[in-house]
Amino acid sequence: MSSTTAFDGAVAPERQAQIDAAAQRSRKLLHRRALAGAFVSAVPIPGLDWAVDAALLSRLVPRISKEFGLSAEQLDALEPSRREGIQKAVAVVGSVLIGKLVTREMIIRLVQKIATRMAAKQVSKFVPILGTAAAAAMGYAALRFLGEQHIRDCIRVAQTSDIDLPVGSSAHADALLNRARNAARR
Repeated sequence: MSSTTAFDGAVAPERQAQIDAAAQRSRKLLHRRALAGAFVSAVPIPGLDWAVDAALLSRLVPRISKEFGLSAEQLDALEPSRREGIQKAVAVVGSVLIGKLVTREMIIRLVQKIATRMAAKQVSKFVPILGTAAAAAMGYAALRFLGEQHIRDCIRVAQTSDIDLPVGSSAHADALLNRARNAARR
């Protein structure tokens, strides 16, 4: 049993605070990337938004994974028994992106989940003004949906495994700061 989980399977408060901090930073990053995708979606050049969305996702997904200590490089650095435990947690969650090098094929599979929205976004671009606004809104929503799904997967894996948040990460720094604050209050 991990020292980060209580006997009833609940996550220890300090661990949950670290996970919450990583999720908050990931959502902030996701919001910025989704806004960038929305602006590109408003440009009436067919296919440009798909290419930009794929590029944004191929960079965003690994950065989110890294916040939780779940990037391919971070997992490769673990001892085999710990890596195996985390891979089992990833399998239970069903994520195809955690701990993997993100490839073009993976992004295509991810985007296929929201293909109907993406097609509607393409069509709406050709309606003056309102169509452009609708395309931007759909582009934002699509990236937010995919990114949020990945964040939720990372949270579930982090809660059910004993993965360490990266030393030197802002999550690690937040945890140290919280410990210092709690010690000062006592």
